[in-house]
Amino acid sequence: MTTKPNAKPISRSESLPQLVAALGGSLMVALLYLIMPRELIVGPNWLALAAVIILAVPALSLLLFSESGIEHRLIRPFTLTILSLLTLALITSLALLIHELVVITPGAGLDLLKPAVLLWASNVVIFAIWYWEVDGGGFIGRHHRRHEAADFRFPQQDGGNTTHWVPGYIDYLFLAFSTATAFSPADTVPLTRRAKLLMMGESIGSMVILVMLIARSINIISK
Repeated sequence: MTTKPNAKPISRSESLPQLVAALGGSLMVALLYLIMPRELIVGPNWLALAAVIILAVPALSLLLFSESGIEHRLIRPFTLTILSLLTLALITSLALLIHELVVITPGAGLDLLKPAVLLWASNVVIFAIWYWEVDGGGFIGRHHRRHEAADFRFPQQDGGNTTHWVPGYIDYLFLAFSTATAFSPADTVPLTRRAKLLMMGESIGSMVILVMLIARSINIISK
């Protein structure tokens, strides 16, 4: 990440809402696993929630109680670890969902429609946080770049972002929602390979869930 010479340190008031929004999304996904069927979870259903809380507390503490500038290199490992664990849980649950619908109980898909919707929502939230954390080296990295386009280019950033527009978590959530529903970005362009790979991963996950939902719904209606 290249820091601009005149870039000012990001303030706590600027960074705290961003981090709270991302961690709040992670917490929401972890809470969904409390109501997920046991067949779609490996280990206890509270494991994801416990992992998120254990990792989120030190990240927030570093942000709240640091006297000097925010050390992004200290906070980022916690957010990336949370994302990696939730992504692993999502992939595992998707594999188990397919297994349940196709292999084990082909005639009992109705009970799995609700968890499939929960997994789709989790897919959107998890990848929204990935986009938020990866783009331009994270929210502090983007601040140092003066929010010029890095991994993603939003319409407001065309022409070098002369208006100093700042993308927030909601912008990345909209990007993730558009990718999950249309399998392509609405108005935001991926610029780097890692951004394209992330969007491909989200689209594949969303496509698998929607195809399974449609196929199972047709099967149930036909009976």
